[in-house]
Amino acid sequence: MRAFGYTVARSPAEAVRIAAATSGATFVAGGTDLLNLMRDGAEVHDHLVDVNALGIGGVDFESGRLRVGAAARMREVAEHPRVRREFPVLSEALLASASPQVRNMAAIGGNLLQRTRCGYFRDPGSACNKRVPGSGCPAITGHNRGHAILGGSEHCIAAQPSDLAVALTALDATVHLLGPAGERAVPIADFYLLPGSTPIRETAMRPGELITRVDVPRTAAAARSRYLKLRDRATFEFAVVSVAAALRTRGRRVEDVRLAFGGVGTRPWRDVRVEEALRGRRLTGRTVAEAGRVLVRDARPREGNGFKVELVRRALESVLDDLGGVR
Repeated sequence: MRAFGYTVARSPAEAVRIAAATSGATFVAGGTDLLNLMRDGAEVHDHLVDVNALGIGGVDFESGRLRVGAAARMREVAEHPRVRREFPVLSEALLASASPQVRNMAAIGGNLLQRTRCGYFRDPGSACNKRVPGSGCPAITGHNRGHAILGGSEHCIAAQPSDLAVALTALDATVHLLGPAGERAVPIADFYLLPGSTPIRETAMRPGELITRVDVPRTAAAARSRYLKLRDRATFEFAVVSVAAALRTRGRRVEDVRLAFGGVGTRPWRDVRVEEALRGRRLTGRTVAEAGRVLVRDARPREGNGFKVELVRRALESVLDDLGGVR
């Protein structure tokens, strides 16, 4: 790792100002992903701006929404009694993430910005369009078991790794940002970008912007929600396939359903057509199977990850059965 500067900011405005005025600067809170990237040479930064003293942590409930500060730790949010009761999908997604030691340290904002676990991206000796635009994507014809089957392009098929982002996508969260041009709010549906021809751009954040908080609406569906994560080992592992589901029913009929998927997309994957295949209908094996077919009809599996097509359909059936009892 090469040498870098370090500054502890005392307010959000100061943090943004320092980052804007300092070449090669980025923000750091827990540093559980960033420092590994810098050590491996996958990212290079000349200056780190510490955002832990900005007062942007904490978990609050107000005006029909959950407000999570960007510097809140994963463990703090996952174990909050009201989060567990009113947003179980968030708690379950966070508890399924990383290890207890990482959850004690990692911040919510950093979790949302963690980089892909694609081995070609993480290895500076490999070509990768995310690191060096135009160098190629070896995963397309190489080792791609963990890669995306939805949303990819000829330039990148790396899967987005955050469990939390998948859960927040299902709940229509909003990400709040502060940058040199001021504050703005971005719906999480617009926050993550498809790779297209510019996979180096992963989010809608502008240069120098800092995540300050995430707002999540409180709904009946959010209170009846689940996160299912399928992975190669029981802990400290990224999703092969995951499903975040929030459901409201009247009897056997689906009144509202929100679904998002991890491990299969180049961003947290939500397709409203899948929800429309269920909404207003009885929760039966036939309707769930139809929704599964809608989900994967645009999939582009590769040699190593074709199994995800069937696996994600079965995961969808499993989580809906858990929530509503598929018949």
